[in-house]
Amino acid sequence: MSDSEPLAADQLHQRCDPAAFDFETTDELEDLTAMVGQDRAVEAVEFGVEMDLYGYNLFVLGPPGSGKHSFVQRYLSQKAAAKPAASDWCYANNFDEPRKPIALELPAGWGRALRDDIDRLVDEAYTAIPSAFESEDYRARRQAIEKAFQAAQTKRFQEIQSRARERGIAVIQTPTGVELVPVRDGKPMAPQEIEALPAQERQRLQQETEELGGEIQQAIQGMPSLIRDVRDKIRELDREIAMLAAGGLIDDLTEKYAEHRKVVDYLTSVQADMIENVALFLGQREGGGGGGGAGSGGERHALSIQQPKEAAAKRRYCINLLVGREADGGAPLVFENHPTYQNLVGEIEYLAQMGALVTDFSLIKSGALHRANGGYLVLDAHKILTEPFAWQGLKQALKSREIRIESLGEAYSLIRTATLEPEPIPLDLKIILIGERRLYYLLQAYDPEFMELFKVAADFDDRMPRNAETNRLFAQLLGGVARQDGLRPLDRTGVARLIDESARHAAHAGKLSATVRRTADIMREANYWAERHGAEAVDGDAVEAAVQARIRRASRLRDRLQEEVLEETLLIDTEGAATGQVNGLAVLELGDFSFARPNRITARVALGSGKVLDIEREAKLGGPLHSKGVLILSGYLAGRYGGETPLSLAASLVLEQSYGGVEGDSASSAELYALLSALAEAPIRQGLAVTGSVNQHGRVQAIGGVNQKIEGFFEVCAARGLTGDQGVLIPAANVKHLMLRRPVVEAVEAGRFAIYPIATIDQGIALLTGLEAGAPGADGRFPEGSLNRRVMDRLAAFAAARKAFGAEEKAQGDKAGS
Repeated sequence: MSDSEPLAADQLHQRCDPAAFDFETTDELEDLTAMVGQDRAVEAVEFGVEMDLYGYNLFVLGPPGSGKHSFVQRYLSQKAAAKPAASDWCYANNFDEPRKPIALELPAGWGRALRDDIDRLVDEAYTAIPSAFESEDYRARRQAIEKAFQAAQTKRFQEIQSRARERGIAVIQTPTGVELVPVRDGKPMAPQEIEALPAQERQRLQQETEELGGEIQQAIQGMPSLIRDVRDKIRELDREIAMLAAGGLIDDLTEKYAEHRKVVDYLTSVQADMIENVALFLGQREGGGGGGGAGSGGERHALSIQQPKEAAAKRRYCINLLVGREADGGAPLVFENHPTYQNLVGEIEYLAQMGALVTDFSLIKSGALHRANGGYLVLDAHKILTEPFAWQGLKQALKSREIRIESLGEAYSLIRTATLEPEPIPLDLKIILIGERRLYYLLQAYDPEFMELFKVAADFDDRMPRNAETNRLFAQLLGGVARQDGLRPLDRTGVARLIDESARHAAHAGKLSATVRRTADIMREANYWAERHGAEAVDGDAVEAAVQARIRRASRLRDRLQEEVLEETLLIDTEGAATGQVNGLAVLELGDFSFARPNRITARVALGSGKVLDIEREAKLGGPLHSKGVLILSGYLAGRYGGETPLSLAASLVLEQSYGGVEGDSASSAELYALLSALAEAPIRQGLAVTGSVNQHGRVQAIGGVNQKIEGFFEVCAARGLTGDQGVLIPAANVKHLMLRRPVVEAVEAGRFAIYPIATIDQGIALLTGLEAGAPGADGRFPEGSLNRRVMDRLAAFAAARKAFGAEEKAQGDKAGS
């Protein structure tokens, strides 16, 4: 008989005692400010944030719903508030190279001030510059220049006319130009009169006319030079007036931003460009006056955007405030929920104009790296890895320590259009990636740059210790969530029941699950049931109602499978005994709901070559872990019973009515029990189910899902009627994981169901068959009548039969050969 005793009811569920709490409801508790049970991860976050060296960015990893995001947000908010505000960043026009806008760095709050100051400067220039050009002084000086030109022109013409009169020639202006005609008595001579002159006189007049024509030609050729001189003088006058008008405006700003050398240089270039393009501030005047010689109203280039003069001037001189901050706002903390390449590093926008795409510095848009520069940027690892080019863009920025805005279309030759090359902005920030463990380890294995850039891993645990301190902190956490969501407070029984449910989810009676989100969701649903019953606080009954409602919503498939068992479509015995047949247990997972169903496992044995056939593997339904478990059985049989005799059996194992994949080794002990039963021809009690893996030495090892497996068999037995002879064999190492639901505990307490902790195969097979397993003596043989002796004798009989069969085959072969 077996020496295994069933577990007591109080070993099946470690209940949190509500009386251990010193509060009535969670309204009496303060909000939790610390992270519960995650000391290792908290220390890593603190270290990573404090390390100011290159590459010490963080990857926060752990299960979903463990509070990683909320803790990181809360901790970084405190750190960011204590740090000085980061710089403002602007882009401004580069008048020398419009394709390469210049970046301006200013203290927090100054970027907005510079933008407004430049806007006011342009507005004032629209008043000051036209006023200066409409002044009497400007008009008088310009008229003086023009009159001097006209006087010089007139004087030159008069000198030519005077010399012509002295030579008897008149200078006559015609619609087609200037004509030289000989005169007599002050009147032009007719062609007939000229022909009547003596030849010598005609020759003289011809020579004089040619000489005067040459002088006139020289005078005409000299006119452009005079005009250029006049224009230069007017242009110089315009510059002087524009300098006087704009200089005062610029000087005030230069003094204000004197400590920022690059801004002063930019203001100087603005002043020079305003003088060169003064026509932008002036209306069109008759005769091309009013500064027409000082500039063309904005030089055209491939990226210029056509618009009215006033709008053109505002756009030309405006400040593109890329990132503006508050002076007392602390360091930036940015959570980028949609980390596309453009949302990370910024982008250059385009406008469609006359069938082409055009842009300028004012269309440069900031990204999350700009907004977080000088502070902290939090990203979801999965999201950034699934966005095209985003991960490479982030790494490039971190490695170069600068933000370079590039057009992806241009970089990958997808489009051909004029674009910008903005000056890169220095990058100094801390990146915090949040994601699952598998992403961290995949990046570590396959991305050689990952560990260079993310040197700190903050690993949030799946579970935390369960003790009086963590129970109290857990209550504070739940109370804070309830207040935040506007829910009813929890009373002591409600807190205790949620702690029990958290321990069950952690699959350990001495631990609590770190998946706080799931517990908080149950609390929210329990609030519904408390409200429905008119309770002022959420108690244990409301929590239990919420748990049962969650199970019911997700349990359609579980109930259908149980129905198939009860209708004997799926064959499971819960009474009687059968040889080579045992009830195994398998866990199925559907999303976040898991349940178990019993599986009949059968074994057949015969004379053979010592091979244990895994039918699941042969049918390609068994996974590698399941196949490993079956192979271990051969090692166990050979080591326990083989001795010096080779195994001579052919055995087959199968999970009956299993039509899908089978994985895991938790059925290996059940398969071994079925095999031993078949060899010993000892029936197994069908009111018992088995779970647990086994090693080659016959030790039963822990498995997962022990609570679901016990409950899965219990529900079938309870539906058919509990007899008191039913129960489940579990590994002794799994006792600490038990957090069974109330119906199972109550049935065990009433003696109608039993849970047996099993440490060895001998213990288990004795309990299942009612036979003593038997220990080997000094000669290696087992006691007469023991189950192990029956197995050994059966294997010895197989070996003898195989030997005799082999000798007979050899004799027949020798006879045939002779």
